[in-house]
Amino acid sequence: MFLALAATGLVATAPAFAQTDSRDAQIQALKTLVEKQQQQLNQQQQDLQQLHTALTQLQNQQSQQQTQIQQTQQAQATIAAAAPTNAKPTFTSAPGLSVAFHGFIDATAFGQSRNFTYGNGQNAEYPVPGSNGNLSGVDVRNTRFWFDLTGAKIAGNWTGGAHLEMDFFGGFNGTGGYAQEQPLPRLRQAYMVLENPVAGATVKIGQMWDLMFPLDDLPDSLSHIAFPLGYGTGIIGWRFPGIIYSQNLNTADGGPQWRLDVGGFEGTWSGPGSPINYLSAGNAGFRPQIEAKLHVEQSKEWMFFLAGHWSQINLAGVGNTEPTPVRRQFSSVAMEAGGQWTPGPWTFKSVLYDGRGIGQIFGDLSQFGDIKDKGGYVSAGYKFTPNWSTNVFYAISKPSANDVIEWLNNGSTGLLRNHQVAANVMYTVGDYAFALEWIHAILSTTSNGDNRVSTAGNQINLSAMYKF
Repeated sequence: MFLALAATGLVATAPAFAQTDSRDAQIQALKTLVEKQQQQLNQQQQDLQQLHTALTQLQNQQSQQQTQIQQTQQAQATIAAAAPTNAKPTFTSAPGLSVAFHGFIDATAFGQSRNFTYGNGQNAEYPVPGSNGNLSGVDVRNTRFWFDLTGAKIAGNWTGGAHLEMDFFGGFNGTGGYAQEQPLPRLRQAYMVLENPVAGATVKIGQMWDLMFPLDDLPDSLSHIAFPLGYGTGIIGWRFPGIIYSQNLNTADGGPQWRLDVGGFEGTWSGPGSPINYLSAGNAGFRPQIEAKLHVEQSKEWMFFLAGHWSQINLAGVGNTEPTPVRRQFSSVAMEAGGQWTPGPWTFKSVLYDGRGIGQIFGDLSQFGDIKDKGGYVSAGYKFTPNWSTNVFYAISKPSANDVIEWLNNGSTGLLRNHQVAANVMYTVGDYAFALEWIHAILSTTSNGDNRVSTAGNQINLSAMYKF
């Protein structure tokens, strides 16, 4: 009996002992968790203290910087207050306008076998008949600068701007021993721009290149920029006061871009009367030059244009009183086509023209009369590397011999034909460029209509340019 009661008691108390052990384990686990959380809390407090210290240091640094800025501003204000009261700002523009100043410095060391027409050095084009003697020098007159202004508000979708451009082919400062080193500035272009990007229309008013000058299709040269290779011998056109209206004919993305330009320009001629005081035959009776140009371009892959020119010349001059040699009145007309193609590293360019009475736009070898003329140029360039390239060039102008002889000494100087060839090697890096170039021209002339004289001339030059 006793043994049975003892066994029953042990069975009854066993769960109690088990429950006690489980509570002890839970209490111990809770103690461990609390200790771990306490450690984490202590670490967070240390991190917060460090962050507070770093913020305090940063605030101190900012305070010191602000103090330095205030001191600098006070010093600048003191300096400004001490400046002369008549000091002017170095550059200003009207509110809302953006002004860009660009240009280039171009220097050419050259040697020539004889004297050239239009000038020597950077504006040599073809030899002067009968000239003799080698010459050499350094020419910097190509150096050019210009201002572009944009952002002027007009009305509706029209905005305005302007372009002002100058170089140093305005002649030399006198004739003395120091004149050669003092070339004079020359106004090239000065025109205002009215633009409507929504309608694709642009209007230019002022002095600018006429539409016969292939401004976007010129041969590559560092020595002949203001007077391009072939100028007057395959390349025609000149700058005149006038107006040009340009209209984009399509806005297709990725396809050929078409544009039509029409322009009216001041009339001009070599005489009779004053060619520099609006009294020449080209100005008589308000006879403007009318031109049009159709231009199409596919990105930078190819470009083509077709241009036309017309004006009327009255050799009786202003007042209709001048004696008229050969012919009293005639029309000045010309058609021109040109383009370029850039397959891979190659660049091909060409311009061809056919006209009559176009001395005022550098045709007829700059002879003035009712003289028929055909000419043009072709060039090819190859880019060996991103820096090295080479170009070859050929141009010809061939006025009608009969017309030249008919107008001899009445605007004609007896120039019958000119060939010009050139070759160069260029190296470009960044905004700098260097080139070695050879130019050769052969001019055929007559002095009395019966004889024929051939005059050849050469120029070798080394050029350097910096664009900004």
